[in-house]
Amino acid sequence: MDHGGTITPSPSPPRPIPGNRHDHDQHPRGHRARTDLDPGAPAAPGRKFGLAAATALVMGNIIGGGIFTLPAAVAPYGTVSLLAFVILSVAAVLLALLFGRLARRSPVTGGLYVYPRDAFGPFAGFLSAWSYWTMCWVSIAALAVGVVGYVDVLIPLGDSKAVLALVALAALWLPAAANFAGTRYVGAVQIVSTVLKFVPLLLVATVGLFFVDTDNFGPFNASGESAPGAVAAAAALLLYSFLGVESAAVSAGEVKDPERTVGRASVLGTLASAVVYILGTVAVFGLVPHEELVESGAPFADAVNAMAGGSWGGTVIALVAVASIVGCLNGWVLLSAQMPYAAARDGLFPKPFARVGKGGVPGFGVLATAVLGTLLIVVNYADDPDTAFRVLVLITTFTGCVPYLLSAAAQLYWLARGTRERVRPAGLARDLIVAALSFAFSFWLIAGAGYAAVYQGALFLFAGIPVYVWLRGRQEGAEETGGA
Repeated sequence: MDHGGTITPSPSPPRPIPGNRHDHDQHPRGHRARTDLDPGAPAAPGRKFGLAAATALVMGNIIGGGIFTLPAAVAPYGTVSLLAFVILSVAAVLLALLFGRLARRSPVTGGLYVYPRDAFGPFAGFLSAWSYWTMCWVSIAALAVGVVGYVDVLIPLGDSKAVLALVALAALWLPAAANFAGTRYVGAVQIVSTVLKFVPLLLVATVGLFFVDTDNFGPFNASGESAPGAVAAAAALLLYSFLGVESAAVSAGEVKDPERTVGRASVLGTLASAVVYILGTVAVFGLVPHEELVESGAPFADAVNAMAGGSWGGTVIALVAVASIVGCLNGWVLLSAQMPYAAARDGLFPKPFARVGKGGVPGFGVLATAVLGTLLIVVNYADDPDTAFRVLVLITTFTGCVPYLLSAAAQLYWLARGTRERVRPAGLARDLIVAALSFAFSFWLIAGAGYAAVYQGALFLFAGIPVYVWLRGRQEGAEETGGA
């Protein structure tokens, strides 16, 4: 994705949240939130995404490194991974519907942070923001590592870990530098960049089906686990490819008519991405022999080489893959700064995260993401790159599902309260089913990530608690001093 993003102040005053006239009703636990749409908050951005640009934003964030790297990562489970992809696609659409419903209630930037905060108070909002932020920079490190295999197709890199690490670091810091500079006309750039990578991927996912050899698929379940266990484990890995379904909700403050547009863009972007993913994975599984796919560092390049009968096709797809992953990194770097930016304005993240630079980008958040991603990459190449990449992907599953769980719980909370401002009786059953299934799917994916990923992800999550304690203590101490 190529989302550079500007957060320029609007000359017009921000409007209050419609349908929420009383502050105590909006925040039942007494926490006064400062959001893009609150009267005392900074103004909303001047430029807004329409439906096409918002859909491209979702697709651009979803379709990045996942489809280029994960077919090889899930190949050890066998073709049961294709079933996992279908199930996960349904789950992703449900999450898109959930975020669309929540955005009708809170059409502001911050999304997955705002929903739990409004429902359960500042601590839940902080945990969601911290977990999502952790997911972002861990995911960014994994994406940067994923670039290396395709660069190696273009320029043989050898076996030197130092060289491989430098390529990954370059893939991380180039988009970070672009974010520091800031970008204008984001919507147009987003649409163009998404089309450029979506079209060739779709061609591979469709034309490649005519070259499929069923003998290449390998066993249905090659993992040695039970079929349900293999599906859950594969889905936990594959969730990495669907991260970004929440992009429109996170950036709702920059979307035109977010109450309607966020839900539509989330569903359309997720459905289009799912079609490309499923067809593309089927093509790769049918083009590359199973034993070769398990060891592949660039599965899509190998698949195109099998179609073309030479190496030129793989070179072309490697170029597309590198451009797509680096572009996706560009968007994720900014997205990783937006969540803590919204939380910092509420006093629930360190103050530097709320600073906006000349280019309209929360510069400290971008820098923090790049530095933490760098540390993970260095650790990755100090150990076994293949093993570390898999662990990083599974950690993103845990840290990404925590905000999903909290957002689904927030929707269930509002439905249980049954207040007229938040629940439409005609849609109660539908909203309840969507929220309950979203919660169940998120819980299932966390379980499928495995003990190691849940353990390490929980450590990342709990590491944020001292930060929250310090910030809240300082904030309440200042309020008491001011009140005295």
